[in-house]
Amino acid sequence: MNPKSKGDRGKRTGWTTGACSAAAARAATLGLRWGQVPDQVATLLPNGQRVTFAVVDGTMNHDGVRAAVIKDAGDDPDCTHGAHLVARVEPWLGHPGEIVLHGGAGVGTVTRPGLGLPVGEAAINPVPRQNIIANVLEVAPPLLESHGLVVTISVPGGEALAQKTLNPRLGILGGISILGTSGVVYPYSTAAYKAAVVQAIHGAAAAGLKTLVLTTGRRTERFAMNHFPQWPEWAFVQMGDFVGAALAAATAARIQQVVLVAMGGKLAKMAQGLKNTHAHKTALNMDHVAQLAASVGAEASMVAEIAQGTTVRFAVEALARVALQVPFYQKLAQAAHAGVQPWLGVGTEATVLALDFEGGLITWAGKPLP
Repeated sequence: MNPKSKGDRGKRTGWTTGACSAAAARAATLGLRWGQVPDQVATLLPNGQRVTFAVVDGTMNHDGVRAAVIKDAGDDPDCTHGAHLVARVEPWLGHPGEIVLHGGAGVGTVTRPGLGLPVGEAAINPVPRQNIIANVLEVAPPLLESHGLVVTISVPGGEALAQKTLNPRLGILGGISILGTSGVVYPYSTAAYKAAVVQAIHGAAAAGLKTLVLTTGRRTERFAMNHFPQWPEWAFVQMGDFVGAALAAATAARIQQVVLVAMGGKLAKMAQGLKNTHAHKTALNMDHVAQLAASVGAEASMVAEIAQGTTVRFAVEALARVALQVPFYQKLAQAAHAGVQPWLGVGTEATVLALDFEGGLITWAGKPLP
């Protein structure tokens, strides 16, 4: 069953990898019980909602039952959209009433501490893990009277998909993570990415790091890694648009200094005090950008022109014509630093590095670099 539309195009919700895994596990368990895998299955989500999923690739043999659910991410730009979440359920002789959950091919393995899962375990997060077992328990009582069950979740092609996620950086190797706290994916929430950012920060803290570099994308990360070659790879977290969540996680993990690396547009949104800098979530306040231009000496006609513009790049190009782009970047960095202060707790300080649109460092603000 497809997720219900929230109205307009681009608003369609989807399902998490955890919800799809739970549905596949439920279907496979029913197949073991009934002798036939159902074509669809009504599944309990972590948020208490009941949703019916289509089931594909149901197969049975003397060892167990296999069933799969194809992930529908709705209108969210999620690299796991279309992935097959496969569950295999097998009898566990001699262990009545017990259920054990494993990760199979395409599901990552945790190799570093601080990720909320023991090292060596499959990257099936706690809420999806509980939800998968809960769905199996709902339909398995007749089976569990005589033996236990072994449930294995796998994702064909999961290792390749993982290269498009933060998992390799986190130290989760060999596949994707099974995620989802509600079971539902909302468009442009990119909840899985946000969760991975928070996990990366806590993992870095668990490794003993006290300074982290938070970047907004690939170019800013490349600059940061070149600028700080002596720091380990896990000191760099590509937070994307989740500035507020990243800083809150850094504070919770007792990180002492965060170095935020960004270009003009993201800096301007930080200066507005916006926790999420995605274009679909927040609008750029060009009046604020124009005020910064005025504060460095731009003439009234240019200030008015910038206020009518739509991008920081437009403002920078105008200011460059009168050699005011560097003072403007200095003011912008200072404003961004002030804008993120409400999200920092006691003991965590911020440094903001302002890059130009070619990825070169212009200026910085905040705590001096270590």
